[in-house]
Amino acid sequence: MRLRDLPEPDHLPALDPAFAHQRPGAGLAEPGHPPRILLLYGSLRPRSFSRLAVEEAARLLRFFGAETRIFDPSDLPFPDQVQGDDHPAVRELREHSMWSEGQVWCSPERHGQITGLMKAQIDHLPLAMRGMRPTQGRTLAVMQVSGGSQSFNAVNTLRLLGRWMRMFTIPNQSSVAKAYQEFDEAGRMRPSSYYDRIVDVMEELVRFTLLTRGHVGQLTDRYSERKEAGRIVDPGQDLSAIAIAPQGPAAGGCCPAPSNAASCCGGPAQGEPDACCASDAAAKRAGRAGCGCSGSAA
Repeated sequence: MRLRDLPEPDHLPALDPAFAHQRPGAGLAEPGHPPRILLLYGSLRPRSFSRLAVEEAARLLRFFGAETRIFDPSDLPFPDQVQGDDHPAVRELREHSMWSEGQVWCSPERHGQITGLMKAQIDHLPLAMRGMRPTQGRTLAVMQVSGGSQSFNAVNTLRLLGRWMRMFTIPNQSSVAKAYQEFDEAGRMRPSSYYDRIVDVMEELVRFTLLTRGHVGQLTDRYSERKEAGRIVDPGQDLSAIAIAPQGPAAGGCCPAPSNAASCCGGPAQGEPDACCASDAAAKRAGRAGCGCSGSAA
């Protein structure tokens, strides 16, 4: 597999555990599998600072209870270089993206922008693929490293791309300036405010990944796609209509009896003379009996 081994996965010399939540997303989702995070970096240099930053991020994610994969793009072709994208590296990248619930993108800033390698990885992830969406609904954290003073050009571009790929990009981000000064000879990041920001970003990514888990289907449900696919909304199953419907005192319906429909739900639903409220109208449109009240009762 085109995944990089993570050296010293549990060694965090720059982290002060006295101030770190080991499970920052506790209580935000039902207990389940660890958050699955895919990490991408944007340089093939032997001492790539974007890769080293990604490795620090992966160690922190593991500490926070996540499962991580770091994709190795060393033999990834350019987009359109191989006919039909029929290349094992492309297929594997897409499989890892499908596996993920969240992602981390880290690019060097080169000539004021992300690198071609970083863009190539993102370009190999289609919005739709055989009825599946490799990126839609995933959370995303963006990072960059710079050789000079601090800049945000690369993370701004990564945010734009994350939005284009229909991902939930978290508010926090990391930009490491003069990256050559921030890592020791062994490739480990020195304690600094830059490191602390990466801790913040990974904490936040875990929280947002767990927070959206179980709701991705509803958050990414689109009118245009339902219309194109011919998926008609069932009023009886439309939670949004039920949520905004006037609620009466009876648990079994919109009103306890036809005689007091006006008092419990304000009279007939607008445009529905034979229903006392929106939930009764939805039930009748779905072919059910409703709660037994009518416009005449109001």
